[in-house]
Amino acid sequence: MICIKPLRIFYNVVLLLVFVTLSGTMVSAQTKLEGVIKGRSGAEIVLQTTDNPKVIVILDDSTDVGQVQGMLKARNKKMSMAALIPGLPIQVEGTYNEKHQLVAKTIRFKGNDLEQAQAIQAGLTETAQQAQQNKEELEKQNAALAEQNASLKQQQEALTEQEKKVAANKAAIAANSARFGQLNDYYILDEVTVYFGNGKVKVDPKYNPQLIALAEKAKTVNGYMIQVKGYASASGSAALNQKLSEERANNVSNILLQQAHIPLTNMLSPGAMGESRQISNKDNSAENEAENRRVVVRILQNKGIAGL
Repeated sequence: MICIKPLRIFYNVVLLLVFVTLSGTMVSAQTKLEGVIKGRSGAEIVLQTTDNPKVIVILDDSTDVGQVQGMLKARNKKMSMAALIPGLPIQVEGTYNEKHQLVAKTIRFKGNDLEQAQAIQAGLTETAQQAQQNKEELEKQNAALAEQNASLKQQQEALTEQEKKVAANKAAIAANSARFGQLNDYYILDEVTVYFGNGKVKVDPKYNPQLIALAEKAKTVNGYMIQVKGYASASGSAALNQKLSEERANNVSNILLQQAHIPLTNMLSPGAMGESRQISNKDNSAENEAENRRVVVRILQNKGIAGL
């Protein structure tokens, strides 16, 4: 009888430890989600999944970002967090914190998805605001029209003017809706070409003023986007040329982001074209080879936004 009570205490302590261990395991269980990035602010990403239109994903220094490669999608290429742009489909694995935010451990995406994701959030926001203003104005005018119907004889002239405004606003809304169908078509407003030495990826400082001037011009364009594409000559292996073109494009992009202060939302993801699109496929002269080692930077404006 004297030993029963200590045994009960020991048994209860063991049960408590087991419960705490199981609870900790459940809390730290990994969660995997798939969805599309709808917005991003610094280390916070808004992810839309099939089950939830707004999942908050948190990035930290340990988050592993990678691009799935290969026919079997079995290889991962480590990528910068700058590649996580609105419109990009991703797969996230991580754990939820106390605020029910998913702290990302790994993020994966496909290469072709990254190329197709077009970071045109600024232009879309401006277009949506204009459409909302038109809608609000139309609602106000409809309310005024209802009041004027009560005294139609006295305010017939004012009513006619209001009807004209309503028709004009409806036409503006219809035009804005039509422009959404043109979001894949761009005007090329200006461009700069940066050339590299054979096997070189570092940007010659002489191009910095040209790149910064191009960036300043872009900032004056409504809803602009910056496109950066890297190329390589046909000399050497295709794999090496692909790597060279990618590093050249990334180095030029870094100048635009860090020195010219172009927002990430206005940058299309850098494109690596390798040895494709040679200046001349028939003439492999030293002059043409030098022209093929290049990065082309362009100011783009969506045709739908340009029509506003």
